[in-house]
Amino acid sequence: MSTPLPTGYVGNLTSEEEAKLKEFWTALFKLFGVADAAEEKQPISPTTTAETPASDSKKPKRKLGLFSKKDGSESPRAEENGTKNTDPDDKYGQAKEFQNALATHSPEELRIAFWSMVKQDHPDSLLLRFLRARKWDVNRAVIMLISALHWRANAIHLDDKIMSSGDAGALEGLKSSDPAVKKESEDFLSLLRLGESFIHGKDKAGRPVCYIRVRLHKAGTHCESALERYTVYLIETSRLLLEKPVETAALVFDMTDFSLANMDYAPVKFMIKCFEANYPESLGVILVHKAPWVFSGIWTIIKGWLDPVVASKVHFTKTSEELETYISRSQLIKEIGGDNPYAYKYIEPETGENTKQKDVKSMNETISKRFQYASEFQLATKAWITTDRSSFVAQNSELMKKRDDLASRLYDNYWRLDPFIRARSLYDRLGAIQSNQTPKKGLPSRTTSVRTHVSEKPSFEVITTRPILVDGNGDEVD
Repeated sequence: MSTPLPTGYVGNLTSEEEAKLKEFWTALFKLFGVADAAEEKQPISPTTTAETPASDSKKPKRKLGLFSKKDGSESPRAEENGTKNTDPDDKYGQAKEFQNALATHSPEELRIAFWSMVKQDHPDSLLLRFLRARKWDVNRAVIMLISALHWRANAIHLDDKIMSSGDAGALEGLKSSDPAVKKESEDFLSLLRLGESFIHGKDKAGRPVCYIRVRLHKAGTHCESALERYTVYLIETSRLLLEKPVETAALVFDMTDFSLANMDYAPVKFMIKCFEANYPESLGVILVHKAPWVFSGIWTIIKGWLDPVVASKVHFTKTSEELETYISRSQLIKEIGGDNPYAYKYIEPETGENTKQKDVKSMNETISKRFQYASEFQLATKAWITTDRSSFVAQNSELMKKRDDLASRLYDNYWRLDPFIRARSLYDRLGAIQSNQTPKKGLPSRTTSVRTHVSEKPSFEVITTRPILVDGNGDEVD
C-alpha cells in the first residue's frame, strides 16, 4: 500500500498552489537578474565555484535598506520584484537578512548560491517547502528563502567551510596557531567521537532518524561555535539520506538519565532557529523519550519559543512500545529498547578520501554542466509560467515533463559533483552515502547501502530518477 501524496508537493499541486509556485519562480528570476530569456543565453563560466562568492570589499555597499529610501518610499529593487516587508511575525529578523543579501550580493551571486543550495533536490521541492512554511504567502516565502541563503553563505559558511572541510578539515584545524580555530576543531571532533547525536535507521514514514543522547551533553564542555557547526553538519548530512518522496527527518531526544547538568538553552535555541528559519518543513516528527518530571518546567520554556506548527510535531514517549508507534522495532536501536543492534562508533577519516577536491579542472567542468542544466531549467520554467493550466493542458504537461527531466539531470549531476565539494563523512565511510561513482570494493550501490544501513522498505512508492548513461571513462552521456 502506498501512502497518498498530500497536496502542496511536487506531483500533486492544486491549480492555486501551482499558481503560487509560478509566482515564486517569477519573483526569484527578477532577483537573479534573469527575468528576460535573452539574459541567460550564456551559461556560467566553468571557473565559477559552487559557493557564493564573498562580496567584493571594494564594491560600494548600499547605504539604504531594501525596503525604504530617505523619502520613505519602497526601494526600486523591492518594487521591481514585488517583495515588501509585510511580515509582522518576523521573529528571526529575516527581512533584515533579506535586505543584507540584496545589498551585499549581485543578482548573479544570488543565483549561484541558490543553485548550490538546491543540491540533489528537485528545485520545485525546495521552493514548495518555503511556500508551505509561509502558508503560501509568496512575499514572505521569498524573504525567507533569500535570508536562509544569506545565512548559509555568510553567517555559517556552510558549503565553503563546514561541508567542504568536514571531519578531515577539523583534524587539520588541530594544527592551527589560532586558538579559536584549534578549540572549535577539537570540540567538533570530540562531538563526532562522542556521538552525542547521530543518524541511524528510518521511521515508519521512511524518514531518517536522528538520535540525540541528551545525557552526553554537558553545558560549557564544548564551545558554542563547535556545537553550531556540529548541528548544521548533521542537518546537511541528513539531507543526503533522504529518499524521494520523503522530505523530512525524525528527531528522537533520548532523555534517559537526564539531569539539570545536561540542560543547555543556547544550542536548543540555535537548533530551533535552524529548523524554523533556514530548514523549513524539514522536521516530520520530534520524539522526546523518557523525559523526567524535572523537564516539565524546561519544556514550558522551550515550547514558548517554538512555532505552533513545530510544537505540534513534538510527542512524548515513555516506553519502547510507545516509540514503536513511530519507529518499527526492527529499526529502533537496542539502546532505547528496540531490536536493531546498531551501536554508534565513530570511524576516523581515511587518508586520501578527499583527493577529488584537488581536481579543480574536473570540479569546474561538473559545475559548468550543472549551471547549464540550471539555465535550461530556468528557460523551461519561464515557458511553463506563461502557460495557463486550464487552457493549455497538453502544453503545460509537456513543459512540466521537460522540467522534471532537467531536475533529474540536476540530481544526477549533484552526485557527480558531491565528491569535489563535500568532504567525506562517517556516513560515507559506512556506505550509507555514496555518490554515483564506482562503489568501494565490498560496498553495495548507494541506493542499496542507504536502505541496508538506515532503512527497511518504506510504506510508499519511491519515485526514481532517469537511468544514468556513462561512457568508458565513467562520464555522463547526454
